[in-house]
Amino acid sequence: MYQALYRKYRSQRFDDMVGQTVISTTLKKAVASGKISHAYLFSGPRGTGKTSAAKIFAKAMNCPNQVDGEPCNHCDICRDITKGSLEDVIEIDAASNNGVDEIRDIRDKSTYASSRATYKVYIIDEVHMLSTGAFNALLKTLEEPTENVVFILATTELHKIPATILSRVQRFEFKAIKLAEISRHMATVLEEESITYDKDALTLIARRAEGGMRDALSILDQALSLSTDQGGVTREIAEEITGSISLSSLDAYVESLMISDTAAALHHLDIIFDQGKSMSRFVTDLLQYLRDLIIVQSGGENTHTSPVFEANLALETQLIFDMIDAVTVGLQQIKQGTHPKIYAEMLTIRLSEKVAKGPKNSDLPDTVWQEIKEMKNEIVQLKKALSEKANQPAAISETRPAKRMTRFKVDREKIMTIMQETVEDAEKSRQYLEALKTSWNEILDSITPQNRALLLGSEPVLANSENAILAFDAAFNAEQVMKRTDLNDIFGNIMSKAAGFSPNIMAVPKSDFNSIRTEFAKRMKSAKETTETEEKQAVIPEDFAFLSDKISTVED
Repeated sequence: MYQALYRKYRSQRFDDMVGQTVISTTLKKAVASGKISHAYLFSGPRGTGKTSAAKIFAKAMNCPNQVDGEPCNHCDICRDITKGSLEDVIEIDAASNNGVDEIRDIRDKSTYASSRATYKVYIIDEVHMLSTGAFNALLKTLEEPTENVVFILATTELHKIPATILSRVQRFEFKAIKLAEISRHMATVLEEESITYDKDALTLIARRAEGGMRDALSILDQALSLSTDQGGVTREIAEEITGSISLSSLDAYVESLMISDTAAALHHLDIIFDQGKSMSRFVTDLLQYLRDLIIVQSGGENTHTSPVFEANLALETQLIFDMIDAVTVGLQQIKQGTHPKIYAEMLTIRLSEKVAKGPKNSDLPDTVWQEIKEMKNEIVQLKKALSEKANQPAAISETRPAKRMTRFKVDREKIMTIMQETVEDAEKSRQYLEALKTSWNEILDSITPQNRALLLGSEPVLANSENAILAFDAAFNAEQVMKRTDLNDIFGNIMSKAAGFSPNIMAVPKSDFNSIRTEFAKRMKSAKETTETEEKQAVIPEDFAFLSDKISTVED
């Protein structure tokens, strides 16, 4: 019987785990030193190795021949754990065993000594599916653990785990695996299977897997079912399996936009649509394509081998940023609208018009254009040199929001009005702000991961009965929050239940908020000085006004 790749090539040693070096090293050292805790919690996205790590950990702590924390995988205990037949290592799916009775049964049986292994290990997968009563029953076991009993809990939704459980376990957060690491591992698997492959095909599959190794190997399995014995995994097969738009189609589409040939761009769009491709998928891949242009222009790695892509690099960087903004808006319209093809056509026309309004080579003398090209090359070389000495992604993340910040209009006067109200009733405003800060974690836990990602890097800085001002590290996030009316409604409902008032969100970049606060302080100071001057002039008789700068008023 055929065995799926993700099962056949499941990690059996800590060193086999991909993309989780810190976690595997920590667990190895724990085994090697004999410092095994009674409870662990593995959290992270699907397909990143949580259950595999739990089984390897169970083997390592029970293997009589372990070396430096690694299991031997040859002894009876290791082989039985791998096959799932060792009675001392119990793997439970909490999705189908989420009641109080099942957990009580685990609690009662955990008091019995292990039969063959040193440690009795319970691996509870998808633990967030347990009911409240089941969590309470499990809590009692974690509070008073039986000697040589280890609980390993695994979950994809950490925010659903009660705080009482979190405080009694050692937490390990598995990260999404990087695209390059997924591609390398798939290449290793295919070489082991003696199957040829196209590097671009593996990159497409890895990108579609979104950080999950299991998803990547499952997609690769599908690609192998379509491939011939001689052809191996080609880019065309990967595009077909993932539903991605072919790179040649994107090359031709962007090339038509670059020369402002709207008719040709619409023709390429028609071909993509006639092939049965999703318009939202097309726009998503277009966004990725434009991102690749920016990365290569900034000195990053070029994963494209097409000469047309090289030619498309001549697009102005600022123009590509403007196109990305337009594509981002168009993607939302296509996903939410009832006529995605029409929205995609309108987006194509807008993109072509943007390029037409931008600078063209023919508008400049040859000497000037040559100087611009030389300056571009010098900038690329400078960025490469800087990337060797500093963290280039951090520099990029600091630069891009600054560009977007100028496009995000902050209602300065409204914020100053709110500041004025908080000054006039400082005690009440302080109570609103404290209520908001107290409920902040509850708000983040109650919203979807997408909305939570938008609010990360923000903090409440000012509040009254009608408004809550949130200061954001990233101007882009602030802009997106202000566009999301549904997020504002959700926020108001949660605050109404948690704190008794329902404010509207006002999102503002932190740099803008600081400058507004400084300007407000200056206005307050100026107003105070003006008031004092008027009071002073009111005390001095009109006939002696010429001596006002030499007279000081003393209260009796």
